[in-house]
Amino acid sequence: MTSYSKSYRGPLFIMMALEFFIWGAWLPLIFGYLPSLGFSPTQQSLILNAFPVASIVGMFFSNQWADRKFAPEKFLAFSHLIGGLAILGCGFTKEFMPFFLLMLVHCLLYVPTISITNSIAFANMKDPEKEFGLVRMGGTIGWILAAWPFTFIFVNWDAVSAANPAGLVDWIGKALANPLSGDAAKAATKWTFIVAGIASLVLAAFSLTLPRSQPKPAAVAGAVEKLAWLEAVRLLKHPFVLVLWLVTLVDSFVHNCYFSWTGVFLGTSKAAGGVGIASNWIAPIMSIGQVAEIATMFVLGATLKTLGWRTTMIIGILGHAARFAVYAFFPQSAGMIILIQILHGICYAFFFATVYIFVDAYFPKDIRSSAQGLFNLMILGVGALLAFSICPWLIQNVYTVNAVTNFKGLFMVPLAAASVAAIALALFFHPPKTTAAAAGGAVSAPH
Repeated sequence: MTSYSKSYRGPLFIMMALEFFIWGAWLPLIFGYLPSLGFSPTQQSLILNAFPVASIVGMFFSNQWADRKFAPEKFLAFSHLIGGLAILGCGFTKEFMPFFLLMLVHCLLYVPTISITNSIAFANMKDPEKEFGLVRMGGTIGWILAAWPFTFIFVNWDAVSAANPAGLVDWIGKALANPLSGDAAKAATKWTFIVAGIASLVLAAFSLTLPRSQPKPAAVAGAVEKLAWLEAVRLLKHPFVLVLWLVTLVDSFVHNCYFSWTGVFLGTSKAAGGVGIASNWIAPIMSIGQVAEIATMFVLGATLKTLGWRTTMIIGILGHAARFAVYAFFPQSAGMIILIQILHGICYAFFFATVYIFVDAYFPKDIRSSAQGLFNLMILGVGALLAFSICPWLIQNVYTVNAVTNFKGLFMVPLAAASVAAIALALFFHPPKTTAAAAGGAVSAPH
């Protein structure tokens, strides 16, 4: 029996911080790093698609084991031990096949842990709608912490030494004023994988200190052991679940367009159509959205109670549309581009975090990891697969001519997709007033 002690919030917060530190360390800069290694667009897509493919595989295998076979915290420790060693290896190779295989191993083991950390958190909460936003905020802080150290990793230290700074303040000023550029900046990106690997190994050890949980057998007494993922998939017979699942696919595509293109957009010179941000400031600027996400997580519980599921999610989707609109129509305004990053908090918390809370409220307890995995199949799987397959092709082959990228045309694609998704949610998403927990399994899977 789980004890809902408030003392668990601290360990759960740290778990989330480390979980998303790992991902946040390597994801934002990999899109510019892979071309620098000489990988073709097809090879880049294969590497980037390791993450969504792992989400799809995890839906049918890893989450089933976490739901029915193994204690989640032990599964988390094993996954981060092996996955951490794999992502660490990515920092020490520039050959396509070793890089691809190491990334694939890391993703196959890392992606299911996103669902599992959610399940561990929900299993140790008394009031998920109120508490999840605060615990999940640890993930936001972890992502931010992963970004800011690279402000100093991407520094031309030879230039700083030559400037002979006097005192700490002058030293910091010289460091920030001398970012790496060109091939040197691209080469330094290998450190993102090394840092991610170290963090993964730390989480592997920390996982063993988390509250103990037991795998849950099928909910029906006397029933033959059932596949948790199949029970979750059967919930798609409910129209409101199906609509949300499909909208989640579109929003995931849009979300991953942001990660695919923003770093490149910020770093591209103004003459070539970009914003012209120095290399050492790209990751910190992209982390502004996570800073805003902290504030958004604080008000998420109150927002859900005031606006309800549908309106909250629609606002989250429209945040994407607004951000890409600024990218498309004000590309030369660095101030506006930087400021609009704060919408990331609304985009993530009001849609994706809300989806996770919705799943916990409406889905049966014995399949929660698989239910989370059902939506991660779209969030981290199919939606990301589409984005990572299409985005390199769009930016390199369709919207770039003579080394100049038509960013306005590029950003109109996700802007239109987000707008359509918001309209679909407004028209067709009508969840029942009662949840599975409150109505004794009102939307539970058929047995």
